[in-house]
Amino acid sequence: MSDTVLRDGALTGTRIAVLVESDFYEPEIFYYQRRFAEEGAEVDFLTRLWGNDSLTFSGHEYRAPFTVSKSLEGLDDEQLRRYAALVVPSGMVADRLRYTEDVDVLAPATELLRRAFDEPTVLKGIICHGMWLASSIPDRVRGRKVVCHNNLIGDVRNMGAEYVDEDVVVDGDLVTGRTGAHHHLFARRIIELLASGRGRRAD
Repeated sequence: MSDTVLRDGALTGTRIAVLVESDFYEPEIFYYQRRFAEEGAEVDFLTRLWGNDSLTFSGHEYRAPFTVSKSLEGLDDEQLRRYAALVVPSGMVADRLRYTEDVDVLAPATELLRRAFDEPTVLKGIICHGMWLASSIPDRVRGRKVVCHNNLIGDVRNMGAEYVDEDVVVDGDLVTGRTGAHHHLFARRIIELLASGRGRRAD
């Protein structure tokens, strides 16, 4: 683990997007909500709203409610570039978000992730089962060093990625974490990278 000392408000003026759906891992999502803000970042939680103004999801461990009112759909490239990082969390979130009505069309969340990979100034953070969201865009992780939950090692190798047995792995603009239980180490690395100049500042 890095021993980098962060200055107060290291991420002031930075925006971070975190994807959310039902069965989220509460300790992780609530940690991101507070930890990124503690460093001065503006944190937006995004989901597919299905035409609703907001949706309230239930967590996996404690059935805790979490309401999201920002849609990941309709986010154009300019809006995407305003985020310094896009985080795909652990658990069932990615599996729910990768649902698509038309099997020949990428799910909106996967399409957003695909476009984020095309933006080198946007740090991509994918932890645990979050790699499920990239399963339909294997070319974006092919040849890259990643870590994931043990249950997905075969998946990431089939996607052409290089599995690395570490809790957090950084490969350029991609940060991956082993499991939801490692969310504090994963978030810490994202904060360090953004504080060192990765990503864009909010307008």
